Amino acid sequence: MPDPGSSPLPTGLPAPAARLGADVLARALAGPAAEAPAPEAAPRWIPGGPSGLGTASVSFARPAPVPVPDGEPGPLTEPEPPAAPSAAEGRPIPGLYFHPIPDPDPARVDEVSRRIKDWAVDEVQLYPEEWEGQFDGFSVGRYMVACHPDAPTVDHVMLATRLMVAENAVDDCYCEDHGGSPIGLGGRLLMAHTALDPLHTTPEYAPGWAESLGSDAPRRAYRSAMEYFVRAASPSQADRFRHDMARLHMGYLAEAAWAETGHMPEVWEYLAMRQFNNFRPCPTITDTVGGYELPADLHARPETQRVIALAGNATTIVNDLYSYTKELASPGTHLNLPVVLAEREKLSERDAYLKAVEVHNDLMHAFEAAAAELAATCPVPTMLRFLKGVATWVDGNHYWHQTNTFRYSLPDFW
Repeated sequence: MPDPGSSPLPTGLPAPAARLGADVLARALAGPAAEAPAPEAAPRWIPGGPSGLGTASVSFARPAPVPVPDGEPGPLTEPEPPAAPSAAEGRPIPGLYFHPIPDPDPARVDEVSRRIKDWAVDEVQLYPEEWEGQFDGFSVGRYMVACHPDAPTVDHVMLATRLMVAENAVDDCYCEDHGGSPIGLGGRLLMAHTALDPLHTTPEYAPGWAESLGSDAPRRAYRSAMEYFVRAASPSQADRFRHDMARLHMGYLAEAAWAETGHMPEVWEYLAMRQFNNFRPCPTITDTVGGYELPADLHARPETQRVIALAGNATTIVNDLYSYTKELASPGTHLNLPVVLAEREKLSERDAYLKAVEVHNDLMHAFEAAAAELAATCPVPTMLRFLKGVATWVDGNHYWHQTNTFRYSLPDFW
């Protein structure tokens, strides 16, 4: 696998988006934008887009950027209007607020799918032969290409794809249905985290730690994926990712502790856990995958952190909703938002599920409002591109859940 190297893209936005930055405040000050009409290709019950501060100049009914061909430098060009999204697989959850997207580039999907399987099998020996069908059914190539259409090369998409696969290996093998258990999880997660955030110790004890990194598939995957990522990312981007992975691992531990004690969390407690045990590490690296960097001081702003947190929270509830029937079929009680709502608010399964849809929609509207406000108050080109990238990741995440009929099916509540 070649070193992804430095990005061929400039750090600024393409010309249309740069112009957007120049007039975003003027448009925001002109007053709230009218709500956009629903896309013609979307069902009538899908809201067409956000309204409020800044939405006239930061559209989250997002066309997909035109990808730069692999190996060719240069700015992105203004995209053509997107084609209608494919309805070939899956159906969206009725009433769910989301933005339809076109199908991702099939040639890039095929190449990412080929490369990630070669990496999983040959480089890190991730799974035994009998798991191959599940690995293929995950459709991670389609997932990551949909989430990162502005990635300048396949190598850049692969940065996110390896990390996604490694994170799922840790979740499955340490926490979930491939040998996972809440018992002793803290120790396993800590050792795995050192594959991302290396141990600095004495020469006497360093070899033992180094050898442990190859002792199981999750640690091999974390180590390899992080090595690729660090070569392409800046030090601040790498440290940002480590921080968000620590957040993720803390969320895993909270859920495991509740499983050990039989605690059914209050709804607010569950949502707090899900702010940590969620997709946050994925959209937070959208600039690295896009071949540019949101400066550390801008990323650390409370307003930016709120946008990223809300994006992670909304996309994670999407997972709760699409994986609901899959989790009900698994042994024991699997916590997800509809289950917690049903228990704590004494709702029927159907009413709890439909209320969870409302919670998701509220989170999506909050995310879009926060992103639009930040775009209006900080119209820096890299900030605007980062916000667009996070929003695109949110859309791609929904697309993958909706279309992955190998993994997910909807309950019969309508």
